[in-house]
Amino acid sequence: MQAMADRGWPWRQVLITGASSGLGRALALACTAPGVTLHLAGRDAARIGEVAEACIAAGAEARPRVVEVRDATSMAEWIGGAGRLDLVIANAGISAGTGGRAEPMAVSRAVFETNVTGVLNTVLPAIEAMAEQSPGADGVRGRVAVVASIAAFVAAPGAPAYCASKAAVQRWTEALDASERRRGIRLHAICPGYIRTPMTARNRFPMPLLMEAEDAARRTLSGIAAGRVRVAYPWPLYLAARLVGGLPPGLRAALLNPWPAKAADPG
Repeated sequence: MQAMADRGWPWRQVLITGASSGLGRALALACTAPGVTLHLAGRDAARIGEVAEACIAAGAEARPRVVEVRDATSMAEWIGGAGRLDLVIANAGISAGTGGRAEPMAVSRAVFETNVTGVLNTVLPAIEAMAEQSPGADGVRGRVAVVASIAAFVAAPGAPAYCASKAAVQRWTEALDASERRRGIRLHAICPGYIRTPMTARNRFPMPLLMEAEDAARRTLSGIAAGRVRVAYPWPLYLAARLVGGLPPGLRAALLNPWPAKAADPG
């Protein structure tokens, strides 16, 4: 993949959560270039260390950190001590569903705590840190991207907590961008379709227009660079999600109920 610096993107201090695999790993590698400092977080020390080593080998400075996004104190300490941040990507998230039955209470709580509370624990301290920074080369004090999902636009009965959590952060991010622009801070809601990752490998249902993580990372960063508040891709799947999401609830449920549900164990 073409390095970020080669595209002329101005970000030199980048922080990414959930960077040890999948889209997060691909984003870290896509951002790698000489002169770039990457703050990379994950829950597995070995895996986040491997990603950091790959980024260092490609010329970037990488600072791996084992941190739990649900821990507000640890996240605030990490982000507050990172120094200047041009781009923060709140990517960490988990996927789970009903497993074909009622969604277990523990699963619902885990999904919301990671996908919503974890995003708050990343974005809020990042915004406060960026508010004290001078504008960068692009005239912006800092950018924050939140990885939601095209699932944000469809209330799928097989993954209620997942869809709701992604809808929550998508709406919150877009609303926050409207107000934070006044402080020179931009926010971007990233809404990808299906990406080939260890997380989606657990899915037992068709995944139309399945993308490689490297392609998704390129689309994500290109959308941020273009200043788009909502970066949704691929377009055919996004359009389909908007159409299905706009159906009456009973008709939508009848259409989606036959599809296999997401696995009930978070992954």
